[in-house]
Amino acid sequence: MSFSGEVKKELAKRMNPARHCQIAELAALMNFCGAYGRSGGESGGKAGYTLGFQTENEAVARKGFTLLKKTYNIDTDRILDEEELQGLFTKLGSPEEPVSPLLIKNSCCRRAFLRGAFLAIGSMSNPTKAYHLEFDCTDERKAWQLQEAIRSFEIESKIILRKKYHVVYLKEGSGIVNLLNVCEAPVSLMNLENMRILKEMRGAVNRRVNCEAANIAKTVTAAARQVEDIEFLRIHYGFQNLPEPLRRMAEIRLEYPDAPLKELGERFDPPLGKSGVNHRLRRLSELAEKARL
Repeated sequence: MSFSGEVKKELAKRMNPARHCQIAELAALMNFCGAYGRSGGESGGKAGYTLGFQTENEAVARKGFTLLKKTYNIDTDRILDEEELQGLFTKLGSPEEPVSPLLIKNSCCRRAFLRGAFLAIGSMSNPTKAYHLEFDCTDERKAWQLQEAIRSFEIESKIILRKKYHVVYLKEGSGIVNLLNVCEAPVSLMNLENMRILKEMRGAVNRRVNCEAANIAKTVTAAARQVEDIEFLRIHYGFQNLPEPLRRMAEIRLEYPDAPLKELGERFDPPLGKSGVNHRLRRLSELAEKARL
C-alpha cells in the first residue's frame, strides 16, 4: 500500500466522539466526493434518491456511511425522498457550494473537516522520494476554503490550476507533518518523521563525502602543481641558489609528494605550522613562475 493509502487507512479509523465534529467531517466527504442518484422505483420499489461516495477507497466509503448513520441515522440502503434530501443539504450545505462556515467555525471541527477533505480528494507522494501533499478541487471556491482552513493552523499552502482542478498543495516536509498532526494521524506522522530524519542524515552524509572528496581533489591538484614547480626550480634554478628554509621545504615536498600541509610541517625541526608550510610553498611557486619568464 502507498504511503498516501496508509494515511487514509489511519484517518478512516479515526472517529471523533463529538457530533459537531462528525458532521464537519461528513460535510467534507459529501461536499468533495458525495454521489447522489435517483431511484426510479422499479419493481414496485420506493422512488427517491440514494446517497453514496465517489471513491475507489473502500475505507473512505465505509467512513462516510458510518458518519451518515451516526449523525442523521441514514442507512446505506435508505431511499430518501426529495424533502429528506433537501433537508440534508440544508444541514450539510449544497454540494455545489463550499461547506457552510458555521460547520467549521470551531478549531476541532476544522480538524475534522480537513480530515474528511483528505479522505475524499487528498493524496500524498512517497516521502522517501519527495515531500508533496495535495487536494484536488473541482471548484475554485472550495480550494480557497481548504487553503483558509489549513492557514488557520498556521500552515502555508498554495493553489495552482491543473487541467480542470484547483489544486491546494504543500511541498514543505514540516508543513506536511503539521497537517498530519492537525488531521490526527499520529502513526503516519511518526513514520514520516522517521523518513525525514533518515533522508536528512543521508543527505548530510552525502554532502560531507562530496565535500571531503572535493577537498582531497583540491589538495592532490595543489600538491601536483607544487611538485611540478619544485622540479622546474631544481633543473632550471638549482636548489643551491635557494634560501635554506625554501631548499628544505622543496626537499621535503619532493620526498612526500602526497602529504598534507600538516604532515609536511611535522617533518621540520622544530615543527612548522600549516600557514608556515603554505607560505614557503607559495614562495617556491612564485620563484618558479619568475624562472619561467
